[in-house]
Amino acid sequence: MNNLTINLPTLFFSGNRLTGEGVECTARKIKDLKGLFHNTAALNVMNRETVVYEVKSFLPVPEGTPGGLYFGITYLYPGKVGDEYFMTRGHFHAGRDRAEFYWGLTGEGMLLLMDGQRHAWAEKMSQGSLHYIPGGVAHRVANTGSSLLSFAACWPSDAGHNYGEIADRGFAARLIEKNGIPNLI
Repeated sequence: MNNLTINLPTLFFSGNRLTGEGVECTARKIKDLKGLFHNTAALNVMNRETVVYEVKSFLPVPEGTPGGLYFGITYLYPGKVGDEYFMTRGHFHAGRDRAEFYWGLTGEGMLLLMDGQRHAWAEKMSQGSLHYIPGGVAHRVANTGSSLLSFAACWPSDAGHNYGEIADRGFAARLIEKNGIPNLI
């Protein structure tokens, strides 16, 4: 007869928090986001140590492992550089056919999307919203509210990240505040 065991959980997802064994945390500050915002004059007077967003991730298998899944939560702070909302860097997946799910936990924002032909669109994010990001579509998120925007993500461990294409060519659209309203331009 085999000895069967019952393991206690070591990873916890509650509300908008991810804690436990193996959770990694990274932070992106103003100084890490050179070239992201169009108003360089406004950017240059900001505190370079200001945290724009943090990501907590659970990556249970090595990157590139076929069939594995990753899970993470992004915490995007409210703020603007000039009239442009704080946002994530944005990326395509290196494995262009790899999709991803995002879902809103707290706050308000916009998911900016761009296909390979540079056609761009946005989806409103809020608590409980669910967003399917198809393969071949670049994505970034902007916080359009006055409080923390948090959202969870689940993606294949072999998706990879291609930040270079967005860094080199930019995103086809920007989200700015005009008369108190987010506008995709």
